[in-house]
Amino acid sequence: MPVISFANAKGGAGKTTAALLLATELAHQGFRVTVIDGDPQRWISQWSEISGPIRNIEVVSEVTIASLQCHLREMAPRTDYFIIDLAGARDALVTTAIGLSDHVMIPVQGSAMDAKGAAQILDLLSFLKDKANLNIAHSVVLTRVTSMVTTKALLTIKGLLAARGVHVLDTPIGERIAFKEIFEIGGTLHTLDPMKVSNVDKARENAGAFAKEVLRLMPVKITRSVASRLFGLGRNAA
Repeated sequence: MPVISFANAKGGAGKTTAALLLATELAHQGFRVTVIDGDPQRWISQWSEISGPIRNIEVVSEVTIASLQCHLREMAPRTDYFIIDLAGARDALVTTAIGLSDHVMIPVQGSAMDAKGAAQILDLLSFLKDKANLNIAHSVVLTRVTSMVTTKALLTIKGLLAARGVHVLDTPIGERIAFKEIFEIGGTLHTLDPMKVSNVDKARENAGAFAKEVLRLMPVKITRSVASRLFGLGRNAA
């Protein structure tokens, strides 16, 4: 059961939207998904309360370093994918969650502040590799991309990240009304009424392509069990 974390040390990078889109798309495909809401804003927990039961999705709130490890251990038998939404920070919980992850998704908008927040997560990944011998796969996903962002601009951003050896997903997440709407009224893209929300089909297509690309990045067989990755990192590591 792969553990996928969404992290950017700057808030507002589109991290929670990306995490929820992936979770709901995987659940729609029949996978059992546990979302661990490690963001103090609790947006996904609030979405869950508004939505009520959603097939194949469980949401865990009020997460601490100790309870995170317990949730991963206890829920592993009934989970195909863990998705962890993290705070826009670099703290002990973020460090621990990333250390327990099979893949870290780093959402980035086309701004200098987002890039700096992403750089902090990349630095943390390097720290874990050097100090804890954890070589954790990671990718950048471009978020809140609008029609005003030209293909040339996107290629420039990808080029800059590639120069650092950072993998960038081919599928950017667009700025769409439907993505905001599910946080407002609950449910998923597949329960939205196309007569009431514009371009739902395009939103579903975008989220589906994103999930498909993420799935291709997942290892065929997870060789490191969750239990083997349950380790403690001191707060000074954050």
